[in-house]
Order: sequence, then structure tokens, then C-alpha cells
Amino acid sequence: MKKIYIFWVVFVFYSNLAAQSNHVLWYKQPADFFEESLVLGNGKMGATVFGGVLSDKIYLNDITLWSGEPVNANMNPDAYKNIPAIRAALEQENYSLAEELNKKIQGKNSESFAPLGTLEINFHHTEKATNYYRELNLATATSKVSYVSQGVTYTREYFVSAPHQVLIIKIKSSQKGALEFNINSNSLLQHQTTSKNTILEMNGTAPIHENAGYTVPASFFTQKERGTRFTSLVKIKSTDGVVTTTDSTLGVKNATEAILYVSIATSFNGFDKNPASEGLDAHKIATKKLNQAFALSFDKLKQAHVTDYQKFYQRVQFDLGKTTAVNLPTDERLLRYADGAEDKNLEILYFNYGRYLLISSSRTLGVPANLQGLWNPYLNPPWSSNYTMNINLEENYWLAENCNLSEMHLPLLSFIKNLSVTGKVTAKTFYGINEGWAAAHNSDIWAMSNPVGQFGKEDPMWACWPLAGAWLSTHIWEHFVFTQDKEYLKKEGYPLMKGAAQFCKAWLVSDKNGNLITSPATSPENQYKLENGFVGATLYGGTADLAMIRECFDKTIKASKVLNIDADFRAGLERDLARLHPYQIGQKGNLQEWYFDWEDKDTKHRHQSHLFGLFPGNHITPSKTPELALACKNTLEIKGDETTGWSKGWRINLWARLWDGNRAYKMFRELLRYVDPDGKKSEKPRRGGGTYPNLFDAHPPFQIDGNFGGTAAIVEMLVQSNENEIRLLPALPDAWDAGTIKGICARGGFELELYWNNKRLDKLIISSKLGGKATLIYGNQTKVIKLKKGEIQEILW
Repeated sequence: MKKIYIFWVVFVFYSNLAAQSNHVLWYKQPADFFEESLVLGNGKMGATVFGGVLSDKIYLNDITLWSGEPVNANMNPDAYKNIPAIRAALEQENYSLAEELNKKIQGKNSESFAPLGTLEINFHHTEKATNYYRELNLATATSKVSYVSQGVTYTREYFVSAPHQVLIIKIKSSQKGALEFNINSNSLLQHQTTSKNTILEMNGTAPIHENAGYTVPASFFTQKERGTRFTSLVKIKSTDGVVTTTDSTLGVKNATEAILYVSIATSFNGFDKNPASEGLDAHKIATKKLNQAFALSFDKLKQAHVTDYQKFYQRVQFDLGKTTAVNLPTDERLLRYADGAEDKNLEILYFNYGRYLLISSSRTLGVPANLQGLWNPYLNPPWSSNYTMNINLEENYWLAENCNLSEMHLPLLSFIKNLSVTGKVTAKTFYGINEGWAAAHNSDIWAMSNPVGQFGKEDPMWACWPLAGAWLSTHIWEHFVFTQDKEYLKKEGYPLMKGAAQFCKAWLVSDKNGNLITSPATSPENQYKLENGFVGATLYGGTADLAMIRECFDKTIKASKVLNIDADFRAGLERDLARLHPYQIGQKGNLQEWYFDWEDKDTKHRHQSHLFGLFPGNHITPSKTPELALACKNTLEIKGDETTGWSKGWRINLWARLWDGNRAYKMFRELLRYVDPDGKKSEKPRRGGGTYPNLFDAHPPFQIDGNFGGTAAIVEMLVQSNENEIRLLPALPDAWDAGTIKGICARGGFELELYWNNKRLDKLIISSKLGGKATLIYGNQTKVIKLKKGEIQEILW
């Protein structure tokens, strides 16, 4: 009878899976590496689950746990005094001198996103497991593990609740009283762990600063009065077992079922509050959340969690019709797909995973998803797991509006507001601009806005770049144009957009032709090579700068018109917009990245910032600016398709905007190319940009922006829009000959359902949030519609 039961459990697992292969990641073995683990999150608390048999390791993160404390924005008060000398050197075309002088426009580096700790659940069964199964269900935001040991079936279920702000782990055995385990809690940070009153408690402190090389110094252990405090609490509920404790562990024995309640909190109290002297009471908050959750049953907690999560996740459904792909574990599916096989449901799974990750990592106001979302196990994470604002932070949010997750955009938008506060000081002290605000390459939870580089020690090609404010301001307009929330635009959005535009307006200078340019300028992380062999990054009139300023000015002008305010300021922006140095097409037919037609040091460079006007901007299009669009295409051809994960995500969007669906799809397949976990040794290693076994983006190492960029690109292939037009199936690849997508959004406040077959659009169902008019474009066909608020219209093609 027991064998029949085990077979039935496994059969149910696998048969359910077959029907949900575009919602379920599953594996036949536990995770050995971070890049094989399954992640859960509620937008503040993150859990990374390995699913081990004898020992289950779970990394814990809180999105508000960072090194450092409020930034001293006035860290280099005289930096701006070097600007005239840099400009003079550039006017004399002394680029090597300008490069050296540009290093004087630098401040401190960012702080680091910190790992809170690790829970270890050690089980007392010893026999090797059989029938192992591990999954992450994207439809319910839950993870499960099942296996058989010594004839007993053990199951675990995990979720992180947003309504109750706790991690819940339910552990069961098929045999009464067979469950026995203990739990310990540890951290890479300074901490103390105790077990008392049946609660496993860990308290600790994050380091206060970061030094060179993105590493945390050992000296932080001596700091006692500074830094963010954190608390982790674990409590077990068991109906028939005995809860056991030691001085540093918590456990259970003789149980059939046990439920773990895990609560965490930090003292972070805002970007401008000292977390030690003005911080929240982390212990009090964690205790309150634990007690409130502990009073509720597993079923009630899970029901509340799933209901809350699905109100976001279920907004969008995507289907690509019949697939010939066999049902395999996710890692094996990736390998099969990388060899060229068809797997439409894997493509949908990747799309759904991106939406899942954003819902799970971006629900805390003022604290957006970072380079790793909110899942970081390292004391010294890659690039500090910070906010890299010359592409990566912005790419995290490309899917927010078009994937109907506007609420998940709010953490970024509120973070921009924080940046504008420190950014006013940065504008004045680093650039000599007394109007508006500026932000640079890197930031952190403290809304650091200064250019980085350790006060002159690091390379201007990445350290010296002041245009993050211009780029970020366009996200404000995106939020408005998708939601039509005029109240938000008036109260919060427009003042921030205006401040970014004010800085850009004052930063511009005239070139010898009377056109407006930036000086000094860099093109993020790229370098030019002159005929005399000099390699540098500092120049004037960089195309990327001017593309972002064009977009910033254009959107600020439109916002001013919507609100019918600031007519004089608007007119000034319009005059300056007309005077910007125009795009240049080089001898190779490419869009010039530099003011002159210089060579790149690396012609295959991962950044393509000068194509900003094509995407994420929209002032370059094949229909309105065909010559510039062709130059963008030639640029992408020169760069090639082989690049890092996040860059692949960007290039898919660029090819989609060029209406080349097959090239976009080719790059999408390459984004899903299987990459071995970091640190794994194999005879034929698979490296480079792509996707890890758990579908994390491989920069490499892991960066979440590629996941988000890839998800956004799928929508961009199917729908493109601006304030007046909605273009349907503009970059539909041949591989997606039939399909349906429901719930995606278009600018103007519209929500869409698209149905297509034999590569042709059959039907569109469109609704309007607040009412409005739009021009629908499909191929050579154009239809103008006007909808009332809440009205739904079905259109056959």
C-alpha cells in the first residue's frame, strides 16, 4: 500500500506539471549552486531555497539591508571648479589632458546590498533520497520539494507572504512521527544567535562603508554605534511533535508535520535617516510580524498570499499554441533549447518568470530592485549589487508598465524622488549647476547621486557620467502615459522631470557651429580610439548624452502641456531641443557614438547607449526617421549578437523597434542559451551571456536586468505604442505563427488582448482605463478608435 501511495504522489506531481509547464520550474535534484536555487520574495523579504535532502539551505535577504548610512552629498564641494579646465582642454582637442582632469569630478563609491543570513534545516534521516522533485510554481509563488527516504515520503512547501510579511515553510512526512530536524541561523555580517522561549533569534549589524574594489573591509566588525541593525526570528508550530531547543538551535522530533514561521526586519528608516540613531526597532517589528502570523493557520496564510500575488500575476496570459517539446526538467529543457530545439512553453515560462521576479522584488517604496533583484548571498556581491543607473536599474523596469505591473514601478519612481534631494547638491558641487538635480552612474539605498571613482582613482569611462537624472525622468512620463494618472504627474512626477530638465538645460554649451552639446561627456563604459593611438572616454557632444537629453526635454515638454503649466520654461526647452547637435551617420553607415567619426576601442562593446533614441526612447523610428533607424541597424550589425545577458536583453528590444521580428527572436533564443552555474566545473563548460539553470540571467555573473529586459522585449515584439499610436504585431517572428496575449498595456491608458494565426492578426480586444483616442496600426492598415472610460471594443482584422 505504501508503494502505491508513493507512486500516486509522484504521478500527481508530474501530471500536474505537464499542464503547467509554462508556469513551473522543476528539477530532479537539489541545487548545489546559487544559480540553481529557487527564489521567493514579497518585495521586501527574499528567500533563496536550495532544497537539499539532509540539509536544506535558505538564504535570507531584506531589500532594506545595505552597508552604509545617509550619504554626505557635499563630499567634494569644489569639484565643479575643474569643469572650465576640462572644457578648455576639450576645445583644444587635448583629450588626454581632459581625461586626467575629468578624474577630479569624482566622489565616493556606492554602498553594498548585504546578505542578511542563512537558515539551515538539518534532517535526521540518512538514507539516500529517491523520487526527488523540486519546483517553483510561478502561478502561486510557492516552491515545493518532495522525495522518499527509508520508505517515507517527505514534502516541503515554501512561500514568502506579502500580506503577512513572513516566510512560511511547511514540512510533512507520510509516516506519523517520522519528522525530526533542527535549525540553525548564521550570517556573514556581525551577529549573535540565541534560542530562547522556542524562538531562534539572530540580531546583527551591517557594515558602515565600502572600500575599493567592491569589497567590505574587515574593520566593520569593530564598529558598534553605526550601521543598519537587523533581526531574524524563527518559530515552529507542530501539532503532534515536540519542539526542541539548544542555546543556538531550534528543532522538532517525533512529528508528522511542522510549520516554520520566519520573520525579519531592519532598522532602515529612510534614505536620510541614520539607521543606528534614528532607525526603526528591528526586533520589535520582526516580533510583531511573527506573532501576528503565528496566530494564523498555514492554509489561511497561504490563501492570503496566493490571493494577493495573483491579483498581479494573473493580469497577463500568454500562449503560443501547440508545441512539440517533450516535458523535461527546466535545466534539461534549457540545454535542449540551446541546441536549437523548439520549446514555445519555455519561452512563455521565461516571460512569466520575469513578471514573477518583478512582483517578488519590487514592492518597497524608495527601494527598487537592485542588480540582483533582492537575492544576494555574498558579503561582496558583484558590483555591490547596487543601482547601476547607466542602463541596469532602468532595464529592471522596462516591463513594469507594458506588462500591467504599474504598482511595481512605484519603488523606482519614489527612489527618483530621493535622488532629487541629494542630486541638487551633486548638481551644484560637482557640476556648478544651481538649478535642478543630477545623478550619476551608481547609487544605493541612501540615494547617493555623486559621480563615483574614489575621488580620482578610477576610470572616467564608467565613473564620470552625469545623465542618470535625464534617463530616469523618462520613467516618470512612462508611468503617466500608461496610467493616465494626472494627479501623480502634477504632485510628484512633473517637478522631478522639470528638475532633471533644468540640470540638462544648464549643463549644455554651444559648439563651434552654434549647436548645443555636453562638455565634458562620456558614453557609458565605452572608449574611443584616435588615429594617434590614444584611447579615452572623455569628449564633448557624446551622442548618448544628447539622445537622453532629447528624450528628457521632449517628455518634460509634453508633461508641461498636459498640466498646462510652465509655458515659459517649456518654450525654453523647445528652443534648446531644436538646437541640439544633430545625429551623425558615420562612414560605415553606423550611428556615430562620438561627436567625430572615431573608432571604438572595442567594436563589439556591450553598451549601446547612443541608440537610446530608438529604445528605450522613441524619437528614432523606421517610419519617422528611416535614415537614423537604418544607421541604428548598421550599428547593431557591426556590434554583432554575442554579448552579455543584460545587453542581449537590450538588443532584443532594439531589433524589435526596428520591426525585425526574426532577428529579435534569434537574439531572444541566445538570451536563453544555457550557462553553467558560476563555480561549476565541467569538461565542456558553457559560459558567456545567457541563462542559468534556474532561469536567472547570466551577465555573467548573475544580474537580474537581463531577465527583465527579455520579458519586456517579448511585449515589444507584439505591441509598440506612443502617446497617439498603437502598432500591433510590429516584430512578430516566424516562429510565433499563432498565439494569444491578454492583459498587456499600451501608452494612452489602454489594455489589450491580441489573437493571431498563420502570422496574421485575427482579433484585437481593447479597453480604456480613463477613455481616449488612439490610432491602431497593423501592417498597412490603420484604424482610429475612441473609447469611453472602461469601454471594451472588439476589432476583427
